[in-house]
Amino acid sequence: MVETAFIALLAFAIDSIIGDPYTKYHPVALMGKLIDFLDRLLRKDDSSEPTKLVCGFILVAVMLGICYAAAHYLIAAMNWLHVPVWLNIIIQAVILSFMISPKSLEKAGREIYDELIQNNIDAARIKVNYIVSRDVNRMNEKDITRAAVETVAENTVDGIISPLFFFFIGGLPLAVLYRAANTMDAMLGYKNDKYLYFGRTAARVDDVLNFIPARITGILLVITAFFQRFDYKNALKMMMRDAKKHPSPNGGYSEATVAGALNIRLGGINYYFGRQSFRAYMGDDTQELKPVHIMQTIKMMYGVSIFFVVICSVVPIIIAKYIEIYL
Repeated sequence: MVETAFIALLAFAIDSIIGDPYTKYHPVALMGKLIDFLDRLLRKDDSSEPTKLVCGFILVAVMLGICYAAAHYLIAAMNWLHVPVWLNIIIQAVILSFMISPKSLEKAGREIYDELIQNNIDAARIKVNYIVSRDVNRMNEKDITRAAVETVAENTVDGIISPLFFFFIGGLPLAVLYRAANTMDAMLGYKNDKYLYFGRTAARVDDVLNFIPARITGILLVITAFFQRFDYKNALKMMMRDAKKHPSPNGGYSEATVAGALNIRLGGINYYFGRQSFRAYMGDDTQELKPVHIMQTIKMMYGVSIFFVVICSVVPIIIAKYIEIYL
């Protein structure tokens, strides 16, 4: 239990301070290559819809099995080789740091913020294009800010809380499995002609895995809003009122809560491949969206992450000590 806490705290510190290395050998990049290989191997555009569903299911099962087994047997090998505990903790922490992305989220949001406050709208559009699939050419400052806030808020779940959640309940193998599932959803979970059926299993698995972490994140965002002196009462109100309006079963619990805490409105009109799409509003536009809200969302992201890591690391140890003393 103490070892698990050390691994999680160290992993979060590593990523928050150093961030992800930009290399083709990054574990998530390797996952992406394997997904792409299985995609080309199993997906045939002329296949029937049931065949696409079955082949998509096979891809997900194979991918999850390989990733879980790789992490499981790595730990087994370290135990078999009697790797010192301190080195075991460091190795697992480094790998777990690859599964989370607070530094990457901060960097993406901050770069957009920096361009906006210098009124470099074209440069900000280029930056935001890296993190969203929307058409960015017609975005103004408000649209860019909204896209950045929504991305940081939503990815607080699948980029930080979910992988840590699965690490705490199932160790490194389950955290790696989660990251594989989330990467498959990012690559295959599109509702277009190409992936509507083939990518459906990947999308559903990601929805199921994020179900509990998303709701935990919403609650922790309300607590974080209280300590960071944002509008925590409105954060709770908007989470209860608007979270289910999001097209994703999970995305609204972070976006609606952040919107409430900052007294802003998220959602609205987006464009994808030239087509207009409306996403239900979350929050009330008490305040006009401004670049500063990007930095406030990043601040909340770190607050939630630290709360979660500390709670999951310290509380079980306290409970175990209490049981040891009194029972």
